[in-house]
Amino acid sequence: MTTASTPARTGGSRARVGVQRFGTYLSGMIMPNIPALIAWGIFTAFFIDVGWTPNADLATIVGPFIHYLLPLLIAYTGGSIVYGIRGGVVASIATMGAIAGSDLLIAQVNATLPEDNQLGQVHMFIGAMIMAPIAAYTMKWLDSLWEGKIRAGFEMLVNMFSAGIWGFVMAIVGFYPIAWLVNGVMRGLSTAVDWLVEMNLLPLTSIIIEPAKVFFLNNAINHGVLTPLGIQQVAEDGASILFLLEANPGPGVGLLLAFTFFGLGAARASAPGAAVIQFFGGIHEVYFPYALMKPVLILALIGGGMTGVTTNMLLGGALRAPAAPGSIIAVLAQTASGAYLAVILSVILSATVTFLIAWVILRASRKRDLEAMAATDDAFGAAITQTEAAKGKSSEHLGGLRGGAATETGGGIEPATMTEREIKSIVFACDAGMGSSAMGASVLRNKMKKAGIEDVTVVNKAIANLDASADLVITQNQLTDRARQQTPNAVHVSVDNFMNSPKYDEVVDLVRAQHEDGA
Repeated sequence: MTTASTPARTGGSRARVGVQRFGTYLSGMIMPNIPALIAWGIFTAFFIDVGWTPNADLATIVGPFIHYLLPLLIAYTGGSIVYGIRGGVVASIATMGAIAGSDLLIAQVNATLPEDNQLGQVHMFIGAMIMAPIAAYTMKWLDSLWEGKIRAGFEMLVNMFSAGIWGFVMAIVGFYPIAWLVNGVMRGLSTAVDWLVEMNLLPLTSIIIEPAKVFFLNNAINHGVLTPLGIQQVAEDGASILFLLEANPGPGVGLLLAFTFFGLGAARASAPGAAVIQFFGGIHEVYFPYALMKPVLILALIGGGMTGVTTNMLLGGALRAPAAPGSIIAVLAQTASGAYLAVILSVILSATVTFLIAWVILRASRKRDLEAMAATDDAFGAAITQTEAAKGKSSEHLGGLRGGAATETGGGIEPATMTEREIKSIVFACDAGMGSSAMGASVLRNKMKKAGIEDVTVVNKAIANLDASADLVITQNQLTDRARQQTPNAVHVSVDNFMNSPKYDEVVDLVRAQHEDGA
């Protein structure tokens, strides 16, 4: 029995991969703190002056929540990604310096401006994203300088004071150059967005955002620009249209409905289920393979995206906080008071426009597609593989589209190599260590349970958090090389998808065989 394990494929340009890595790090800082953003959105919705149940006392939570807590949470998360709790603490101290520096700068500028033209606070989300990796990496580097050189009994003293002193230094760095830099960047970006709105050009952002989503380049745009700017707008206006530029589920469900009625083969059969996952579950990645199997369909997504943005811009559609995941449920939960009609209409119209354009494209190419189907029965599976290669990680939802029909490609790993190490700990690893790998781990756990194997742990982690305790690591093919660098002594299995890989059965067979040999 051979368990397949493929080396990572090097598809895509270095620039695209670089943007993906950058977006993944930004996402890793923002996504774990989405619950805090949701909580802040609820406070805003209920208790501010224009909220559902205005309450002057409880409304006092809103300002400190967004100005201090959220940036510090982001900083701590970003620092801990780099250097654990120690990195998170130093990053938080550094970000506090940036917050205080920004407040002083705004106060100094406002002292020279008339009262009706004064600037509002700049919330240090981007500052936290900058300070966190700088503070954590430098702390890690400093610790390496005296590692193993501290006299016994003085370790705690050195560790505590070194982190405190370096946090002090980084807070000063945040107070002066970083605070000034971030204020300038935020003002520039806000001015650019205001100009796009005033010139009625905001819908043109879909020309960038929709293709970026399909090729998994959206995290850098969404978490690096749109979320900080959107939160800044909410602090000033109570809601922001920017949260809807990427999260609108309309274009995706429109494309999937077009495949439901006019697609062919496996794509048509799987499209209805994918539409439910995408629209109600908020997992947009399930529609990406459909676009990639016929890239001209990206035009349909752009048309739908522009329609949704235009509708929201004209009718005042906006959200109080980011909708994560991009489910219609999450979107409606964060919709600003009085904006429900605009938001719902934007979803319906964007889905309709995408559906119509995709219908024209699918009908025009139907004859050619039928001929292609006759030549190969795995075109759709290849598109899913292309999607996951573009993303740089696998997904349980993409994998589920295959329905087990497609066979994963790649070479094998010698059985002897697989059996040299007893498998007690299996880790699914992806960039963020959350959705995709979590579902993959759940699938394999169920297979292990059905096979009667109870003494093997199956968990999910971010690649950055892999350690020597993992006996077998399962990753999407483009992430396998990175995982090997983290855990060179573990057995590595590379899959095309996390949801429905035939290699899971091989892993179960391997573990069962080890149990039988050891019995």
